[in-house]
Amino acid sequence: MAHIEDRWFTPQRDGEGKLVLNVRGKPVMARTALYGTGLRYRVRYIGPDGRERKKSFPDRAKQAAEAFMATVEADKHRGTFIDPAAGRMLFGEFAEAWLRTRTYDKSTMESLEVRVRKHILPFFGSRPLSSIKPSAVAEWDSELAGVLAQDTRSVAFAYLRMILAAAVDDERIAKNPCSAKSVKQPRPVERRVIPWTYDEISAIRANMIPRYRSVVDLGGGCGMRQGEIFGLGIDDLDLDGGWLHVRRQVKRVYSRLVFGLPKNDKDRRVPLPASIAAALQAHLAEFPSASVTLPWEDPFGDELVTVPLVFVTSRRSAINRSHFNSKIWHPALAAVGVPHTRATGVHALRHFYASTLLDAGENIRALATYLGHADPGFTLRIYTHLMPSSEERTRHAIDALFGSEEVLAA
Repeated sequence: MAHIEDRWFTPQRDGEGKLVLNVRGKPVMARTALYGTGLRYRVRYIGPDGRERKKSFPDRAKQAAEAFMATVEADKHRGTFIDPAAGRMLFGEFAEAWLRTRTYDKSTMESLEVRVRKHILPFFGSRPLSSIKPSAVAEWDSELAGVLAQDTRSVAFAYLRMILAAAVDDERIAKNPCSAKSVKQPRPVERRVIPWTYDEISAIRANMIPRYRSVVDLGGGCGMRQGEIFGLGIDDLDLDGGWLHVRRQVKRVYSRLVFGLPKNDKDRRVPLPASIAAALQAHLAEFPSASVTLPWEDPFGDELVTVPLVFVTSRRSAINRSHFNSKIWHPALAAVGVPHTRATGVHALRHFYASTLLDAGENIRALATYLGHADPGFTLRIYTHLMPSSEERTRHAIDALFGSEEVLAA
């Protein structure tokens, strides 16, 4: 059972060891050797793990000590006890340990580590976990508001929430300050997709170096991501059956190129239209494939994979997206008067693909599968405004039934 120890006074005892009482029947208190030195009251209690713990309070703070003792006993009874000492661990120390236990792929880990160390640790790193309150989280976010884009702030906030949630799970803090009602996570900016027209992507394609023109064919005609196009192998093409197998991508991890699974770690099959198949055959006739060997996922790992790639550089090596964007894509955009923005990257070809399929009446679930989205709901949120008007479809559907003479006559 918890109790409070007075370090400045102790009950006086007589020669037989009995308590000396005053006229009111209360023990006569004698000063100890610690009188006037340090904190007076010390609460001693046994934690759920059986270990004794203690917390000290100054003179004239006995009520605070009693309140703390009562809270400890109540938390132990409810099973919500948090060791106060556990929260003294510095956020930076806990965050580094948290990073070491993540099991994401290497490219995701690179992004995670950069954001944590660049945007979170400078503010919170030297603070004890238990000292981080909702007001501190709000202050941190407000400081980032003038420095980072809204989307980047939202991602950084999500990572901070994850780290502090792990601290709650480890019973180092009782509540996650990121979940307080007074704290709001920045919402990513919702950008309305405005797809290019066929004439626009054709003009961009015409202004690209011939070796890379079919990148536009696969992005706009099969909805492939940039890294997936660069990772496409000859064995992934079923020209006779009209299918394309997306099962890897080329990505950059710690400034090195590697092969890896497509986004969401999910391969997929995509319909290969005859026109795109013909364009690929023409491309391969002029620019033959080349076998390229790269590490799988981890640039420092021992696992190497060799793939006969459809697209390679003039030196017959894998394509680095940074070089492609700056030397091939951006000049092609400039040639047709398209500004270089976040919305006009190679990813914009996927929007063209999605808008074309929706305009043709393809359903969202099939489109999500072809695009490699994990959730059709995500696809719907991005492209719902591109879907044909439901009002007109409703009118035509009802008119087709009730507008016939046979139905009206009945």
